[in-house]
Amino acid sequence: MYGTLKLIGFGAFMYLLHSTGDYRRKNPRYGGGAHAWDVLASWDGWWYQQIAEHGYHPALVPLPGATGLITLEGNSAAFFPLYPALMRLVSELTGLGPYGAGLLVSVVASFAAALGIHAVTARFGGRRTGLAAAGLWAVWPGSGVEWAVYSDSLYVALAVWACHAVMSRRWLTAGLLTCAAGLNRPTAAALIAAVAVAALLALHRREDGIRRPLAAMVLAPLGLLAHLGWVGHRMGDYAGYFRLQSGAWAHEWDFGRQTLDVLTSVPVGRSDYLSPWPFADMIGVGVVLLALCLLPLLFRIRPPAVLTLHTVLTLVLVLGSQQIFGNVSRYLLPLFPLFIPPALALRRLGPGYQFMLLGMAALASGSYAGYALFELGVP
Repeated sequence: MYGTLKLIGFGAFMYLLHSTGDYRRKNPRYGGGAHAWDVLASWDGWWYQQIAEHGYHPALVPLPGATGLITLEGNSAAFFPLYPALMRLVSELTGLGPYGAGLLVSVVASFAAALGIHAVTARFGGRRTGLAAAGLWAVWPGSGVEWAVYSDSLYVALAVWACHAVMSRRWLTAGLLTCAAGLNRPTAAALIAAVAVAALLALHRREDGIRRPLAAMVLAPLGLLAHLGWVGHRMGDYAGYFRLQSGAWAHEWDFGRQTLDVLTSVPVGRSDYLSPWPFADMIGVGVVLLALCLLPLLFRIRPPAVLTLHTVLTLVLVLGSQQIFGNVSRYLLPLFPLFIPPALALRRLGPGYQFMLLGMAALASGSYAGYALFELGVP
């Protein structure tokens, strides 16, 4: 189900790229390349390839004379190490270059994520519900980065299996997977908190003894703290990672001011907010509204605390930050628990009808989840 739907969407994405040809006139780092598929390794993909080939060189380098939002040179230390490390390992084992290795890691991880989403969702409504959720993962807004040189598929795979481990009361597994997730993306902070609260609840209820939930709590934050601490140590400033994100990418916590600005501007046709990308931003607004509509439906089925907290805290982290808003559809890909309510509704359809409905969404996803991100926005 997942693979077929992704192939439909991926084919539509490649067709749109080829038919417009806009990528040929763009810088290979920024949505361009000699071939349509080169676009999949542009933007963040370029940074991951540089890390896989050359490693890290953390530094805070001021831009001469800069006075606006962007005052520092971009630096690879803003990108977490697990994904490029796997790229380098796969490259050495297979002989593939960084592009091929990165794409292979992402595709395999996307199937691992689909299996995990199926496993978690099937607990609420059986196998057919799990199939529908795996299909939704293939067509969800932002899913264009699932088969690209991006770390998102790997993060979702780690997060969903960590949540599954908590639900199965395999605390050491949950702690280790969460630790690995913290080496992959900064939004792992939401997963770390969710696992920690679930472990505290288990300790309070005395369900699984003391040592295993406690071990999960200790292990969970180590990956995130290790990268932030190492970057800070190399920069000589333990707030260096956050200074780099703010000064080089204008990405910082602003209590949701920019999100509110965009949500009140896009519906009335205004684009006088930070980093406007009209088409991608309109999709981002739709994704935020969709997530907020699905959230009470998720609460209604009373999922385990780890799923609820992971969803709510990820929403808070993403919507409470200043960023390129068109990226929101990608940043909210880890909200896999929100697939549960629509999957429960879709299970009433037979597999054929499910596939027909999701297949149409997959065809459209080539535009809204692929082309809109890589060519009409900044993924």
